[in-house]
Amino acid sequence: MTHSIPPLAPNAEATAFLAARRSRPAKTLAAPAPDRAALSAILETALRVPDHGKLEPWRLVVLSGAALDRLAALTERLGRARGLDPEHTAKARAMFDAAPGMVGVISDPLPSGKIPQVEQILSAGALCHNLVCAAQAAGWGANWLSGWMATDTDFLRDGFDIEPPAFLAGLIVLGTETVVPPERPRPDPQAKIAWVDA
Repeated sequence: MTHSIPPLAPNAEATAFLAARRSRPAKTLAAPAPDRAALSAILETALRVPDHGKLEPWRLVVLSGAALDRLAALTERLGRARGLDPEHTAKARAMFDAAPGMVGVISDPLPSGKIPQVEQILSAGALCHNLVCAAQAAGWGANWLSGWMATDTDFLRDGFDIEPPAFLAGLIVLGTETVVPPERPRPDPQAKIAWVDA
């Protein structure tokens, strides 16, 4: 005996949210950031991402206070050691100095004879996007950042105690929105979408 499953009902509110979604520039986010209870609910929602094989090839690190200060100083030290442009280094450091709160999304692909590494990395990217959406749906400003530090071996080791192939898929800045950013140009659907029926 087969059971018919009713189709999903359209969710106009969710559709409108996604159609209007845009990141909030990190420099426009101020304290407070979500507290532990609010952030826990956001993170639980964010973890509902495509994950072929249920490998969970990612993890989250919630950063605040002294942790952000430590990463800011590490960024400056490594930027100088690598001879980076001082302005470039200062901008990278400011990501941590100015963040009301931050979540590091670590992509940590696992050995698998079935699930390609690229699929696992894409799952971590989906987690970054889901986290931004979940935070904004809960009323917080959010921005997905990265920078040269995301794949810098010394930064990953000293800042997050991780080694390749793990890397930072994203640094998600969270805080209170102070400015509603204007809409920015979006891709032309006709230039980006192909309909193939043969």
